[in-house]
Amino acid sequence: MRRVCALVLLLLTLFLEVTPTAAATGPAGAPQKPLQPRQEQVVVEILRLRVPAADREVWLEAERQSWEPWLQAQSGFLERRIYWDAGREEGMLLIHWASCRQWQGIATAEVERVQERFDQLARQGSGRSDPHPFPLLFSGELLPQ
Repeated sequence: MRRVCALVLLLLTLFLEVTPTAAATGPAGAPQKPLQPRQEQVVVEILRLRVPAADREVWLEAERQSWEPWLQAQSGFLERRIYWDAGREEGMLLIHWASCRQWQGIATAEVERVQERFDQLARQGSGRSDPHPFPLLFSGELLPQ
């Protein structure tokens, strides 16, 4: 019965995004950190882009000249990691934010402005006329545990 109550409390806490006030215990009675409401939790933004091998350096340079300085000026930005999958010809960005609230609080118009600058640099560097030379394939988020 005790385990069932603990499980129900945990599920309610997760679904209602409420921080428990009583001390929770983990395996062998070790104290655990209280769960944080989702909006206050660190979040990792995930972006996957189509990046042809021939344009990999153009993509990286466009990132350095547009998104990098903008991200560094954002409240709540922690770090950005950039990966490239040669087999799939895709770029992946993992952008760490201090909280969902700070990340999602950024004005859409501001993001669109930086995206346009990125696309402009990408078109210049690649010689492509596509509106989005490195199209977005996927966007999502991860919540560290």
